[in-house]
Amino acid sequence: MRFTTLLATGCAAAAFLSVPATAQDAPAAEAADQDIIVTARQREESLKDVPIAVTALSGDMLKQQQINTVKDIAAFAPGLNINSDSVGRAFVSMRGIGTTLIDTVQPGVGIFIDGIYQPNTSYLNSPIVDVSRIEVLRGPQGTLFGNNTLGGAINVITRQPGNQWEGRMDGALAGSDDYRSISASIGGPIVEDVLQVRIGGAYHHQDGFQENLLAGGKQNPLTQKTVNGTVRLKPAQWAQFTLNANYDRVSGGNTPYLNVAGPTDYRLDGSTNQLNRATITYKGVNLKGEFDADAINTRITVVGAYNRRDVVSAGDGDHSPIDFLRTSGRSKLVTRTGELRFDTQWSDSISTLIGVFASKSTTDASAVNTIVPLGLSAPSAAFTENKSQAVFGTIFAKLTDTLDLAVGGRYDHQTLDVSTATTAPTYRASEFQPRVTLSNRWSSDFMTYASVARGVRGGGQNGPGAPNLIYRGDDVWTYELGTKLSSADRRFSLDAAIFYNDYRNFIGQNSLAPNTSGVGFVAINLNTGTVESYGIEAEASYRVTDNWRLSASATLLHARITDDSQYFATTGFHVSTDRIIFTPDWNFNIGTNYTVPLGENALIFDANIVAKGSRVGSSLDPNVAPRLSSYHLVNGSITFRLGDHFDIAGFATNLFNAKYIESYIDRSVLLRAGLPAPIAQNLAIQGNRRRIGVRATARF
Repeated sequence: MRFTTLLATGCAAAAFLSVPATAQDAPAAEAADQDIIVTARQREESLKDVPIAVTALSGDMLKQQQINTVKDIAAFAPGLNINSDSVGRAFVSMRGIGTTLIDTVQPGVGIFIDGIYQPNTSYLNSPIVDVSRIEVLRGPQGTLFGNNTLGGAINVITRQPGNQWEGRMDGALAGSDDYRSISASIGGPIVEDVLQVRIGGAYHHQDGFQENLLAGGKQNPLTQKTVNGTVRLKPAQWAQFTLNANYDRVSGGNTPYLNVAGPTDYRLDGSTNQLNRATITYKGVNLKGEFDADAINTRITVVGAYNRRDVVSAGDGDHSPIDFLRTSGRSKLVTRTGELRFDTQWSDSISTLIGVFASKSTTDASAVNTIVPLGLSAPSAAFTENKSQAVFGTIFAKLTDTLDLAVGGRYDHQTLDVSTATTAPTYRASEFQPRVTLSNRWSSDFMTYASVARGVRGGGQNGPGAPNLIYRGDDVWTYELGTKLSSADRRFSLDAAIFYNDYRNFIGQNSLAPNTSGVGFVAINLNTGTVESYGIEAEASYRVTDNWRLSASATLLHARITDDSQYFATTGFHVSTDRIIFTPDWNFNIGTNYTVPLGENALIFDANIVAKGSRVGSSLDPNVAPRLSSYHLVNGSITFRLGDHFDIAGFATNLFNAKYIESYIDRSVLLRAGLPAPIAQNLAIQGNRRRIGVRATARF
């Protein structure tokens, strides 16, 4: 019985900590004199005309800031917070909404690639290659983007082929952690106006800065290999087909925690018996058809997509130099989605966007947890099926020459079934997500808006022994007032919003609860209670002169758990703090860009400060709330631009080598799981330290 207890508690700890085998220009807000087109409402519209809080980050800006994964955009989008402790998962929230600690929970912020929903936070670690822009939409987006967008949505939009052949190559090197990156893309017409193609590929590697002294080797490296392609066919003036395909292979640290003394211990080395690693392969293909039915003033869009993610992982499950628990696993996630939209202009003042949506995701997973001193292994397997269907619609009405009203809603039905949850009924939920937005354009340079929206996220099932075999989905009502303004000469722009979120049945970090069918503890997902969050965010840009531009964005946020009674009823203890884990009360970035003309060439100086306030780490001790210190990162580059075709630059990220922790788990997690005190220690993953390197870009 004692052996069984040890095995059960060890497996519970592994389930809590490891990835389940079952995630040239500054930001677009900077360009006050540029009309930026976004698709935040599934239509092409000017950023300044969209009554939604949106940040649009250009592909050139991503290259300039050495951003290689989707998660890294959080530094440049107010209200967005992303932390990651593995190539296989990430913790993402928007305005304090959507945070979870493990990827068996559906994400609270929707992740989309070219409008295609990605059902898992591991996609936030996907490589960025040949990207036109990334749109970050804050606040519930369920009316148009669907379930699991109660915090907001992140939409990655790849570059599309055109009628002119063009291409580019980018490369970067930095010596501090063997950082190297190369990418290339080319696109153009096969038959002008009829058939166009584009293909891009990239390779990126970094060793990271942490060293494993016992197993030997780098603790948290990252390697990305990716290729994607697009074929666009326009057989007639009224019809267009776009085929996209991608293949990504990402490998690196898999919850590569090392022992630390506490949340202010910034050591870069430690000892575990095995390097925690995961390799993830992504494959995807989608086809979009767009048809202009001029007779009924309607644009019809049909989208079908197939995505597959395969994970292989292994590691030290107790994260200590004592060889106690080892884990390994593999999983396959297959997602099929389809969507049909009708965008109709009924009159000069009335238009509608209506549609239907369906998706099916299946996860086939297996894992083995081994208690090494006892020579005991516990294999497990699970099959999960998640089906979702929806109908949605929005009416856009121009009430006056300046006053617009948008009223929309979406009805979703979801079923989720897990093979290991044999004693629980299938999870089913039907939800309605309304949104009402009133906007007024006071002048061509000044707009205000007010919106009310409800967002929802699906719940799910837990396995045998869980006190809560079913946990509910959570939902939020969001109230927002916003403004978008610019000066008449377009040199200055400001986008700002204040918001209030009333959040119910909050699904926060997972926990450990007493096993109801045996001994020890089981890892569970659960509802915590209610959360209140409110705050203000702003993005501003000012072109001081034709050659000098300033930009800034900031968020002030108060996000607190106001009632944890659901958490207490399930686990028997309270949360350690009313704060949301890994969510700061403030963050900001300030940037400057100065160009010195040199005839047809130019010298460009770019610098920015990215800052994040203090956060709390994960803990299962109601009396311990580990506090992670605030930090400031200074980044910069000096670029020599040779005409329109070549750039070479020296760059630095985290120039002053600031020390900070990316992710932290208090030892109470392992202690509650039943591991002895010599094994159960505080765990941390350090943030990236200073990189200094060179990069180059060639365009043709």
